[in-house]
Amino acid sequence: MLHRRDAMLRLGVGAGGALTLPQLMAMEQSGQSFAKKSAKSCIFLFMWGGQPQQDMWDLKPNAPEGIRSPFLPIQTKVPGMQLGEPLPRLARHADKLAIIRSLIHSTTDHQTAVYHALTGRQMLPPRVFPANARQRTDFPSLGSMFSYLGEKSTLPASFSIPRPVAHDGVYYAGTHAGFLGSQHNPVELGKVYNHVATGPNLDPPALPLELPDEVSMARLKARWGLRALLDAEDRTMQRSAATKAVDSAYASAYGLLHSTTVNDALNLDLESPATRDRYGRNEYGESFLTARRLVEAGIRLVTVNWMFITPAAKVYNVWDAHGGLNDLEHGQTGYGMLKADYCLPAFDQAFSALLEDLTQRGLLDETLVACAGEFGRTPRINGNNGRDHWPFCYSAVLAGGGIQGGSIHGASDKEAAYVKDSPVTPGDYVATICEACGLDPHHEIRDLEGRPFSICDGDPIRSLL
Repeated sequence: MLHRRDAMLRLGVGAGGALTLPQLMAMEQSGQSFAKKSAKSCIFLFMWGGQPQQDMWDLKPNAPEGIRSPFLPIQTKVPGMQLGEPLPRLARHADKLAIIRSLIHSTTDHQTAVYHALTGRQMLPPRVFPANARQRTDFPSLGSMFSYLGEKSTLPASFSIPRPVAHDGVYYAGTHAGFLGSQHNPVELGKVYNHVATGPNLDPPALPLELPDEVSMARLKARWGLRALLDAEDRTMQRSAATKAVDSAYASAYGLLHSTTVNDALNLDLESPATRDRYGRNEYGESFLTARRLVEAGIRLVTVNWMFITPAAKVYNVWDAHGGLNDLEHGQTGYGMLKADYCLPAFDQAFSALLEDLTQRGLLDETLVACAGEFGRTPRINGNNGRDHWPFCYSAVLAGGGIQGGSIHGASDKEAAYVKDSPVTPGDYVATICEACGLDPHHEIRDLEGRPFSICDGDPIRSLL
């Protein structure tokens, strides 16, 4: 148990009432190691809201009007593989992509589907927003699996950028370590944006690690020295495993603040203007580029959460393009949202740049790139010129990291409405990511009540590995 004086000496760089940096930086305590693997790291592009498979990955040009996409299919570098016409740059990198067209689950609710997508397990029983706020009884997120199963390192195992999945100040279940403990939480640098009565509370997204304005580096060092003296006073009284874990957290956090490795990785000013232009001078392009820099620096998993912050500081999961953004110009809905700068154009530019950049740097073979949302979209276009929630058949992508590029796994029916062949669950998808990165998806873990579970509920898609 920590004394009150320990709490007073915290570094205080946590965000939004979340954990402090020492807690976030608590490194892997399991003592387990990576098996021999193809991929050293993973970039997980989480398309919060759910991309429309019919407009991007699984076009059905012969479907009836009202179901088929208004976008035409375009040919890619791979004969027989087509993408939607808003993805011309990505089409030139189709030989690197494995498109899974047969993902399936049963919930149309964002919150429970996000949990399933990020943990590989269903939320049972489902918790409706805001009751779905993350709790210590939750199953661990993918990034926390990397921390728990991975080798010990002086660097954190995972980052979540530019901010975690949340809105109205509620962090979604499935975005942290759950019952594995705070030492396995991903590092979250950006706060959740909220709209408050006094105006927008805007906080910077992923930036170089910095101390609070009121804490200088000299003051930090003084705090560190004081803490060492206080710890020495009662060291023999506080040698529990929990205290050791906290000590490790403080040491890791202090070292990280002094290290140039992660700070340099987060500093995009170190990139050439041409590279930044290639990715896109927007939050999406800069997040994808930051992810590349973080895995290049040695971070094992970086999750990029796709969201849009309006001028009124309102959070939107813009791939959910059926209801519209009422506080934006013209109240855009449906295909107007998909064609906007915060959806398909930015995605095509940033994702193609990431694949191109990883290839040119010789990193693609050792970096798995995963791209998925929590579900797909309905076959029928609704009255808002958009598509509604649809978990019964949707698409996701894998690339690099030993994955068989230029391939398609599974198939949908003639309207991309139901799985026709080789169904894949979110658990299978998460298990495939783990397997490609040398982690055992069937490794046994125990929850807070001591009950045994596998790390995720699924089996790898071995035909893609």
